[in-house]
Amino acid sequence: MLDLTRLRVLVAVAREGSVTAAADALHYAQPSVSHHLARLEAEAGVPLTQRAGRGIRLTEAGLLLARRAEEILGQVEAAEAELSAHAGLRTGRVRLAAFPSALATLVPAAAARFAAAHPDVELALTEAEPPAALTALRTGDVDIAIIFAHGPLEQRGVTVEPLLTEPLYLVTPIDDGVSGAAAGLAAYADARWIAGCERCRAHLVESCERAGFTPSIAFETDDYVAVQSLVAAGLGVSTLPGLALTANRHPGVRADPLPGDRRTVAVATYGRAPAPLPVQAFLTELREVAVLEPAWPAGAEAFRSTTGRTPAGRR
Repeated sequence: MLDLTRLRVLVAVAREGSVTAAADALHYAQPSVSHHLARLEAEAGVPLTQRAGRGIRLTEAGLLLARRAEEILGQVEAAEAELSAHAGLRTGRVRLAAFPSALATLVPAAAARFAAAHPDVELALTEAEPPAALTALRTGDVDIAIIFAHGPLEQRGVTVEPLLTEPLYLVTPIDDGVSGAAAGLAAYADARWIAGCERCRAHLVESCERAGFTPSIAFETDDYVAVQSLVAAGLGVSTLPGLALTANRHPGVRADPLPGDRRTVAVATYGRAPAPLPVQAFLTELREVAVLEPAWPAGAEAFRSTTGRTPAGRR
């Protein structure tokens, strides 16, 4: 029978890329990680690792087992949480991962409401972009992931619920003399551009290419405060979502809504509904916060949340 601790070690090696890095992430001694891998190979009956230079890499069987192990560990965490939920909301915990602008807008209000209603339930928050948040969800490191998507939201093995739709904005220096989004992205075809995370950058490039040009990307940062400071200094132009501008607005930038350009903010939980009671309670607070009127920058078109009501309030 496969040991859960050894599966956790295998997942860490797959995720971190080496025994040394996995040992650091797990706070284990390196020989201990090597020992667990050797024992797991014996249990599995097939080689899981092979030499690669001075280190090791996972075999095809090792990679297959690591992917399955992520799901197994997530299911074990979910089962433990469900059992603890039988004690009611007097005990338990909720661990949340969210991208920066959601962590700066939606989460504080929901967390405050949750803490007031359920003071005995432990609440832990961590910052993570959607890919990392979903990985943490599948491995059982968090119970809830707040994610965003410019397209479809389908995710393997998790339940995804849209919370709201936020507009995207063209962000330019306040005194650049161009008429902003009214002139279209093409008005900035010759400008230097500032791109964000990998997914935001891909969407930016796609939007510009639809406008007839490939953007010249001079700077890359997923810090929405830094993006606005760079724009205000005249070093480039960018696009930002509504929550980022709600969280922080530099007085030296202009934000013009890009017609029809938006992204969906959603909440993800592991497996099928219903979630454990503490998680359900926090999701309720998130939904309530997400239907309040956001402080979208002036000029934004009226976006409605995916629930049919007006939504609330690095990218």
